[in-house]
Amino acid sequence: MDIIFDFGNVLVRWEPEKVFLPYFEGDEARYWFFWRHVCDQTFRDRIDAGEDSGKVIFERQRVYPEYSKAIEMYMSHWEESLPGEMPGMYALLQELKANPAHRIYGLTNWSMETFPQARQKHPILQMIDNYVVSGEIGEVKPNRKIFLTLLQRYGLEASNCLFIDDNPNNIAGAEQLGIRGILFKSADQLHAELAQII
Repeated sequence: MDIIFDFGNVLVRWEPEKVFLPYFEGDEARYWFFWRHVCDQTFRDRIDAGEDSGKVIFERQRVYPEYSKAIEMYMSHWEESLPGEMPGMYALLQELKANPAHRIYGLTNWSMETFPQARQKHPILQMIDNYVVSGEIGEVKPNRKIFLTLLQRYGLEASNCLFIDDNPNNIAGAEQLGIRGILFKSADQLHAELAQII
């Protein structure tokens, strides 16, 4: 079976609150307003899809000048939002890679401005040699194109693929193409579900 992993909050922890909660002096209401309305999903998707981050940041700073510094920190402090591996996932990847019946791939929404440095810093990301990054192709999950790019690049059959992601919308996008999905919650949960399938 061909097993496809998301990266953020599946292989490595992505915790932007580690950057922004201290900036907002622990004020969770201000943080959540910022995350949901200022550096919102559209803002993050534009950067992950490969738009120039400086341009995207400048445009958002013009709309929310009172958050100008915090908006800039989204890119300038990104490394602080990646505190380490998801517990148990390095060992699980090792187990899967040791089994010749499986091939391992990656599919991630990530800016190419930061992904190469993140991969160099986190050994678990280096365990996956074959992957597609949204910033490379200008499309983010759950859009159809990013899944098709992975399938076509590596000659994969959707019906033989299993996709693991922490976002239910991304799982739904994969399943629309005939790729089986598992919604990730923890290494233990994933290990148990994989044991029922492979």
